[in-house]
Amino acid sequence: MAKKAIPLSELPIVDTSINFIQPYIFNTGAVILMDKPLEWSSFQVVKYVRNRIPAKKVGHAGTLDPLATGLLVLCSGKATKSISQIQELNKTYVAHIRLGASTPSFDAALETDQTAPWKHIILPDIQNIVNQQFTGEISQVPPIYSAIKVKGKRLYKLARRGEQVEIEPRNVVIHDIKITECSLPDITLTIKCGKGTYIRSLAHDLGIALGSRGYLTGLRRTKIGHFDAGTARTPHEFDEFMKQSINKNEQ
Repeated sequence: MAKKAIPLSELPIVDTSINFIQPYIFNTGAVILMDKPLEWSSFQVVKYVRNRIPAKKVGHAGTLDPLATGLLVLCSGKATKSISQIQELNKTYVAHIRLGASTPSFDAALETDQTAPWKHIILPDIQNIVNQQFTGEISQVPPIYSAIKVKGKRLYKLARRGEQVEIEPRNVVIHDIKITECSLPDITLTIKCGKGTYIRSLAHDLGIALGSRGYLTGLRRTKIGHFDAGTARTPHEFDEFMKQSINKNEQ
């Protein structure tokens, strides 16, 4: 009989602010909050942590693109059974968007392929469009450069081969958007959203809704449910923490 997932309220979180930790906790099941660096893939972070803890069963609860930074929730040992619960939680992002141009990937990973006027845009226009068209349940088409599978093939692989693919729109939920900075053509939004939301698609669609174009120039995930990036650690910091733990436990 399969063991049940550990309830979220009972998941032990590895506290890297202390001097050391007993290694057995990773096998019994633990949550590790990582601050993913720029240009690292989510899998690279998982592999890095797996090579530094006794538990070889490690997974993450929600991918971040290589050009995104911030909170990546990892689960080890028996806690991996709770990953699906964490994936259902709301997420908060800080998104940096540039208006007036777009890219095939909807972010800065590729060169701009289209430009459009942006000087007609004013802050009240952005606020109105955000409130009217990008809050609540919305429909969005995922980027062609994404890991979604269509007929068993990853979209980004099809895109790299130049294949044309029809991507079905998806309904996602945007709970709240705040404009935190506006220095046109650049704006910064803080977005609280539900599962499956593509912030790159939101940036692209917002540019079009404003009579222009737009793409994501930077993205940081700050929260997943009650998990906060403020208590997460970079791979280097986690490595130092584990070295201290090993030395302390050997004394």
